[in-house]
Amino acid sequence: LFPDTDLAHNVSAVFNEQFTAEKVEQELKYFQRKAASAFERTYGWAWLVKLQEELEKSSLETGSSWNVILRPLTDHVVSTWKTFLPKLVYPVRVGEHANTAFGLALALDYARTTGVQDEELENLIAFNSTEFYQPDKLCPINYEPSGYDFLSPCLQEADLMVRVIQDQEEFTNWLKNFLPQLFDPDFVLQPGEVVDRTDGKLVHLDGVNFSRAWSLYGLAKRLGGDDGKRLVEMGDTHVRTSIENVVGSDYAGSHWLATFLLYALEKRAELEL
Repeated sequence: LFPDTDLAHNVSAVFNEQFTAEKVEQELKYFQRKAASAFERTYGWAWLVKLQEELEKSSLETGSSWNVILRPLTDHVVSTWKTFLPKLVYPVRVGEHANTAFGLALALDYARTTGVQDEELENLIAFNSTEFYQPDKLCPINYEPSGYDFLSPCLQEADLMVRVIQDQEEFTNWLKNFLPQLFDPDFVLQPGEVVDRTDGKLVHLDGVNFSRAWSLYGLAKRLGGDDGKRLVEMGDTHVRTSIENVVGSDYAGSHWLATFLLYALEKRAELEL
């Protein structure tokens, strides 16, 4: 985001120190243990392929080689994912780490990344997503959030299907059946409220505000028009609710909230509304 700055140089120095073949080899050995076949499934897997996606883009833009160094670990996790998906009979619909839609959304982005273009993974994700979510209707978003959510089960599903359903009319009809509230000009989605940001579970609600925002921005980009503008405003409200509680906050939130915020802001920057 900020090339040729001290910050960029500092980040590059850290990456050069951390992304080494020796360190990745040790990580890979840990993941290759039989007991680790479900380790970080699928939340950690998702952020790993997101990292790999960004490193692939960096390689094309700057000539960096971090993508090559990390790839053995990513390839192993992707292979494990491909083995797992046909066995997953039902989606996990919680608002925390195990949420299936979240993992599939980031994995699908990775599979479509220039330099990766993993058609097998893309097809597996499209099949599972369609089987799991295409028939869904009337998601009870008014029941959200739960007390520990950092993902919205309803919006995260929509965030995946905006990637899966290619036809515009088909997607709009699916969304109208799944979350008709989003087309109601009077619908209000209240941001999550955090009372104690030193509590590692309660602070999840700051995260749900950011993840709701990135989902709303993705939907707004797809829908456009007045509906899109309302969803952008809704997303902005969620970001503003929690943005001041990231930098300098208690470790319970500070060690992960910046990632959620950055991802939401990147999705916001893609909009042209």
